[in-house]
Amino acid sequence: MQYNAYMDLCEIDSTSSPPALRIPERFNAAHDLLDRNLRAGRAAKIAYIDDAGSYTYGDLAARVNRFANALHAFGLALEQRVLLCLQDGIDFPTAFLGAIKAGIVPIPVNTMLSAADYAYMLHDSRAQMAVISQQLLPQFQPILGQSPFLKHVLIAGSAAPPPGMRTLGEVLAASADACEPAPTSRDEPCFWLYSSGSTGAPKGAVHVHSSLIETAALYAQATLGLKESDVMLSAAKLFFAYGLGNSLTFPLAVGGTAVLMAERATPAAIGARLRLHRPTVFSGVPTLYASLLASEQLPSAQELSLRLCNSAGEALPEDIARRWRERTGVDIVDGIGSTEMLHIFISNRPDRIRYGTLGLPVPGFEPSAEALGKPWKSTSRNPMTENARPAVRDQKVNWSSISRNMDNALYCARVGVGDWAIATLLRPQGKPRALPSPENPVAKAISSSN
Repeated sequence: MQYNAYMDLCEIDSTSSPPALRIPERFNAAHDLLDRNLRAGRAAKIAYIDDAGSYTYGDLAARVNRFANALHAFGLALEQRVLLCLQDGIDFPTAFLGAIKAGIVPIPVNTMLSAADYAYMLHDSRAQMAVISQQLLPQFQPILGQSPFLKHVLIAGSAAPPPGMRTLGEVLAASADACEPAPTSRDEPCFWLYSSGSTGAPKGAVHVHSSLIETAALYAQATLGLKESDVMLSAAKLFFAYGLGNSLTFPLAVGGTAVLMAERATPAAIGARLRLHRPTVFSGVPTLYASLLASEQLPSAQELSLRLCNSAGEALPEDIARRWRERTGVDIVDGIGSTEMLHIFISNRPDRIRYGTLGLPVPGFEPSAEALGKPWKSTSRNPMTENARPAVRDQKVNWSSISRNMDNALYCARVGVGDWAIATLLRPQGKPRALPSPENPVAKAISSSN
């Protein structure tokens, strides 16, 4: 299927804070991330390095186009869903971006779930197709016939597929490598991410086409300062919102390079890639930073090329952050995000770090806090940080820096360039607490992440 209408890219003015984004009404997220690199002359630059080899931006664009064309050949229509259960490697961005370019909605799912979880997600999403890494197929085989909506199954891998299935490789080989983007708009569904299900059945968070470039402009570029020369390595896998930004949205938005690995992010696996590929940016989680510090696999400072590290997912202990800086010479930029908000919305800055705090709102996000049942009372003793001075205003508290040590507080964030909003109820050490009534209108916006 071919579409002939020319589609503009997002324009980003970084001279203001927050950056000013001009996202055209007719907008396709995959086209935007890929074409901005091709227009900038990066077709021959390495976009991805995985366990099998390296791939240029030109290679990636061709693979994405082939998959988009294949989806049309299978008869999938605009906004129908494709479930992706893929290990980290070039097949993930190929299928994820290919679906988006075709106007199909990809749903990346956790690769470590049970057959029952996958059966639920296939039925809940009404996915017409599933693309599955061959190593994960045993988890799916008992349940593939249970969904009345699933019509096609593609297997990513070199082994011969079971009867009735095809390999992703053969489908790509049979498709053309040129494809016009589907006529999508900036505010229509682009992809889903399922929540962890810690408060019940997993829930699909629907993100729109503008979401990817917004997180890249506001957090990756304006907050972290990522750039074209960066090589990025993420411990979080691509199916996580945190990993999706670290290894797909952010490197493609700035024209950088991402290193992908299919295996678990153990100290040995991370240490080997820090030595081999010499990434300049490493995105981890506190538990892994602690494990690396306790392991002989952590390279010496002289073996590293790191200029920036960041963290999310759980509270970063001050001791771990200080020891990491002593061992590597690099600070860890800590922040908080959620699946529903897609990425980090409150964060420290590389040049303004205060360990033990979340830092400041990411430019473009509007934070507020309110007590449950009654407004905050001003106190002479500062309960946040030494420079943060809350003031009651319309039963809300605004502050300049947020600590994890507040109790009974509802932290809200609204993205300034869109209509998304999410609230997270935090206890000390970032443990979530339920609201009194699930029917409370605010309770419905509560994030299950910490």
